[in-house]
Amino acid sequence: MLTLLGALFVFTSCATKPLPEAQTLHKSDQLHIQKLTKNVYIHTSYLSTESFGNVACNGVVFLDNNEAVIYDTPVDDASSAELLNWLANHGITKVNAVIASHFHEDALGGLQEFHSRGIASYAHPRTPELAREDGVTHLPQNTIDGSRVFNFGNRTIVAVYLGEGHTADNIIAYFTDQRVLAGGCLVKELNAGKGYTEDANLPQWPTTIRRVQQHYGRGRIVIPGHGAYGGKELLQYTRELFEEKP
Repeated sequence: MLTLLGALFVFTSCATKPLPEAQTLHKSDQLHIQKLTKNVYIHTSYLSTESFGNVACNGVVFLDNNEAVIYDTPVDDASSAELLNWLANHGITKVNAVIASHFHEDALGGLQEFHSRGIASYAHPRTPELAREDGVTHLPQNTIDGSRVFNFGNRTIVAVYLGEGHTADNIIAYFTDQRVLAGGCLVKELNAGKGYTEDANLPQWPTTIRRVQQHYGRGRIVIPGHGAYGGKELLQYTRELFEEKP
């Protein structure tokens, strides 16, 4: 039986366990692939913008037994082809689905390349409508109404909509086995500014983050849409960033 002191030590050690250090596996001018855990990779591509310059945009690859589910495409078809080719060259024989977290280019800009390879795409029901209004012609094929479980190998993730924030349609994904949360542009990296908010629901954003904390606050690793990954402190930072100050 653990003594009180021993139990406290175990609890503290678990609570302060450092985050894994990402290992670079591939890097080119348009795509960066990092291994975060055995089953989670981050893909980063680069979007040229007038307001913010060349912006690094994160997506996530969930892997198991040579199968994958991808959260957000790279920003265009060329970088999406580079990602999919790299996965195929490293034994990932089947990409079961791609999830577009929202209707902006940094989430679905490379969708046509996925579709050309027969990979099914999923997004919030409003995403096709909002993307079409934004001039996008290649749209997600299937919708996630509330939440949906996706299988890859012997593992699963859940993609879920918890409310408006960065956009009206932002979806997150959670990998329960390894407590990894892909937050997309709903979640900010530490010390980030508010960024692009023209399509945002600013009053609702902190409420949505509060729901994320309530349902997925046990997440150990949180991956934002832009910038460095971290822990659950990213959720609290994002919530406080958009809360109205008295």
